[in-house]
Amino acid sequence: MTGKIAFQGELGAYGHQACADTRPDYDPFPCATFHDTMEAVRSGAADLAMVAVENSIYGRVADVHSLLPESGLHIVAEAFVRVHVNLLGVPGATLDQVQEAHGHPVILPQCSGFLRAHGIRGVVSSDNARAAREVAERGDPTHAALASEMAAQIYGLQVLAPQIEDRPDNTTRFLIMAQEPDLSRRGDHGMMTSFLFRVRNIPAALYKAMGGFATNGVNMVKLESYMVNGSFTATQFFAEIEGHPDDANVKLALDELRYFTSYLNILGSYPADPARR
Repeated sequence: MTGKIAFQGELGAYGHQACADTRPDYDPFPCATFHDTMEAVRSGAADLAMVAVENSIYGRVADVHSLLPESGLHIVAEAFVRVHVNLLGVPGATLDQVQEAHGHPVILPQCSGFLRAHGIRGVVSSDNARAAREVAERGDPTHAALASEMAAQIYGLQVLAPQIEDRPDNTTRFLIMAQEPDLSRRGDHGMMTSFLFRVRNIPAALYKAMGGFATNGVNMVKLESYMVNGSFTATQFFAEIEGHPDDANVKLALDELRYFTSYLNILGSYPADPARR
C-alpha cells in the first residue's frame, strides 16, 4: 500500500467502493462522518480523503458543501462512480419476506420506486454499510439493507434484488482531497478548477465578477452560494470551471474576478473525470 485514503462510512460503503475503484493501491480508512474524513487528512492519519459531493438523482450532499470552505484541504482529483443499489438480506431470506429496507437518507430516494412496488418501508440509517452490518447481526429475514455488492461480501449477506435504483444513470461524484495541492497538468480529458470567492459589497458585483468568464470563453459548470458567519448579507460562492489557472483565458477571467472580490481561494485544479464527456 502507498498510503491511506479516508472515506465516510464503514467498510463496504459506496465511499469504500470509490476508493477501491480509483485508488486501489491505498489502504481504506473508514470514518464516522465527513468531518472526521477530512480531519483524518489534516491530522496525518490518512493521506487522502474520498468525499462524496453530489448524486445525479439526490443532488448535492449538503454536509460536505458546508465543510469544503473551511476544510483547509486541496482537491487533487474527482471520480464519478456508478452507484448500483442492491437489496441485501440474510442468507436464506426471500424478497417477499422483506418488510423494511435500511439505508442512508441519500440512497432511499434513489430506489423509492422499487420499495413502493414491493411494499417495503424505507428506514433511515446513518450509513449503508452500517445498515448491512446491522442486518447481518440481526439475522431477521424481514429486514434488509440498501447497499453495495461489496457490503454483501464483507458482511455475509445475499443479494435479494440487484441494481434496484430507479434510474440507470445513477452516479455519485466524489472529490479526492489532500493536504498539499497538485496543480500539475495531467489526465487525458482536460482540467477542472474549483475555487471559493466573496464578492465586494458593490451593486451588481456578482454579475460583473461572472462577466470575465463569459467574455474569455471559460465554461463555468457550477456556482453555489453559502452564508458567511450566519449573515444573510455576506455571501461566499463555490465555483467550478473547465480549464487550468495557467490557461490564458482562465488567467484573464480570474484576474477580472479578483477585481470584484474581497476573497478568492483556489481549492484545486485536477483532471476532469472521463464521465464528464
